[in-house]
Amino acid sequence: MSPTNNTTRRRRPTIHDVAREAGVSRGTVSRVLNGGHHVSPAAAEAVNAAIRRTGYVVNRHARSLITGRSGSAAFLLTEPQERFFEDPNLGVLLRGCTQALAAHDIPLLLMIAGSGAEQRRITRYVSAGHVDGVLLVSSRTGDPMAETLVRAGLPVVVCGRPVGRATGLAHVAADDRGGARQMVRHLLATGRRRVATVTGPLDTPGGVERLAGYREVLDEAGLPADDDLVETGDYSHDGGAAATARLLARRPDLDALFVASDLMARGALAALERAGRRVPHDVAVGGFDDSTAAVASRPGLTTVRQPWDRISSEMVRVLLARMAGEDASAVILPTELVRRESA
Repeated sequence: MSPTNNTTRRRRPTIHDVAREAGVSRGTVSRVLNGGHHVSPAAAEAVNAAIRRTGYVVNRHARSLITGRSGSAAFLLTEPQERFFEDPNLGVLLRGCTQALAAHDIPLLLMIAGSGAEQRRITRYVSAGHVDGVLLVSSRTGDPMAETLVRAGLPVVVCGRPVGRATGLAHVAADDRGGARQMVRHLLATGRRRVATVTGPLDTPGGVERLAGYREVLDEAGLPADDDLVETGDYSHDGGAAATARLLARRPDLDALFVASDLMARGALAALERAGRRVPHDVAVGGFDDSTAAVASRPGLTTVRQPWDRISSEMVRVLLARMAGEDASAVILPTELVRRESA
């Protein structure tokens, strides 16, 4: 590189440049950058305007040495990597959380820990102070991650009702049981009486709660419990297809099917087509999520909408509150029935 290039390279603006531009002390700039405590509105406005004019960028490493905080958070999925790429809901949730944290100038790190070894490695990483809080997705019965992170002193917010821990863990969830009740009532209202279900994994909150809602509505309608009409799925397309094939083998007379995720419901539609069953003429089908899988299905999938934008924004709000030292809180958000052609 030539000497000319070395001398003409633009110097990165510093906190001293911002202070000089704003006409305030370096300490005032530092207080603005660290939350604006004990700074007048006029001084804060002058500092922020000077930051924009100079193009100053915070040195996060230097700040972390002073504050003891990393200035970042983690989005931790405790599922195999292929689940992240297959399930459209996870991408929507990640995008929403990233955008909500960006408004607070906090970057979000994606971490996937589908095995015990991965979980131990990530636990060591986050416990070493590399993140200030964790958004935990897909906590299952027996999954130690939530307890481990809490013991390490990290603020944690779980997506979905925590399983295996009744109280004390912050979480944000859609009303899984209420959404299932909406769907099964709708299927019964269309005149169906042999309503089967493909559940989610029964070690997850969604799997347990949606099955409970299904059973409650059938009981209210005076329909006898029939375990032959219940099959467990795994939230995957192929799992939904296989579970539906097993149901049809046991109960070829079923006339409606509540599937606990849209991705599984697409697999169920494929299995019904292979079996020569018309949807909705022979079998009405309802899903859960209102994901891109529901919109792309043929016929269009009647489903239960989870408010993903609100879930992500509430997860971030609760996490920021936990990072500020507030007590854990729980948020349950309502669902909505979305009617399309399948039921």
